[in-house]
Amino acid sequence: MKKILQSLALGALLATTAFAGIANADGEKFVWISHGPDSDSWFNVIKNAIKVTNEQMGVTTEYRNPPSGDLADMARLVQQSSAASVDGIIVTIADFNVLEGPIKDAVAKGIPVVTVNSGTVEESQKLGALMHVGQPEYEAGLGAGKRAKEAGIKSFLCVNHYITNPASVERCRGFAEGIGVELGNQMVDSGIDPSEVQNKVKAYLTANPDTGAILTLGPNSAEPSIRAVKEMGLDGDIYFGTFDLSAEISAAIKDGTINFAIDQQPFLQGSIPIQVLTNYVRYGVTPSNSIFTGPGFVTKDNIALVESLAGQYR
Repeated sequence: MKKILQSLALGALLATTAFAGIANADGEKFVWISHGPDSDSWFNVIKNAIKVTNEQMGVTTEYRNPPSGDLADMARLVQQSSAASVDGIIVTIADFNVLEGPIKDAVAKGIPVVTVNSGTVEESQKLGALMHVGQPEYEAGLGAGKRAKEAGIKSFLCVNHYITNPASVERCRGFAEGIGVELGNQMVDSGIDPSEVQNKVKAYLTANPDTGAILTLGPNSAEPSIRAVKEMGLDGDIYFGTFDLSAEISAAIKDGTINFAIDQQPFLQGSIPIQVLTNYVRYGVTPSNSIFTGPGFVTKDNIALVESLAGQYR
């Protein structure tokens, strides 16, 4: 019995010591750099994930972004973070050509990098990143297109609010191929101004009244498109799919305006890279493969499960 008690005491001591080691960690400093402009509410979930994960892991992760979405400014943010010799950089591959130099320079300095959200596993590997965390965009669009094809859709409008990001084009291209058509002028460069997005959607649907479906690529294009569809009296009549979630998108799913939303789980995209970098810096361990966080489809059938979490955790 004495030996058993001694073993239990030793186990408790080791567990306490291990916990204390994590709790008293060095307070690593990371930077999470996105391409999203200040106006893009989708990244609010990312910011919340960063806050939660910082507290869980005992680290400091600063979210940084170009206020207007300018990719040259984003490249400078990577350069500034590298010059500051942070413990790790998390960055979206919004444009491989623009970001390749700054990211490779950071890696050459010995700063571990995790790519996230935009870009591909192959691009991440070319940059020398530890791994990529995100959603394969072409495959997500393809899955959405196949769902639309099953519903009888043969034509569509893709409302692209960030056309300079190659990942956005991959979403539209995947959707087109899922339906069985080539991507052409169905993809509209809508910009991010809500009034302009709304007007461009109305103009396209007016000029192309036989359009069978709308695909939007996030709240910045979805929410104005919802208003355009309702103003034209097409809600419930035109097939409508979107990427990502927001309170307005959730409401549109419930009222039948939107058929589905593709959830790439931004909370995981905000959180997992911080966990990966923390464990890599502290213990030298990292997953051997990239991690896909989507796609998942949110419809009327499961909206109740995620609605209360939209904008914060979903």
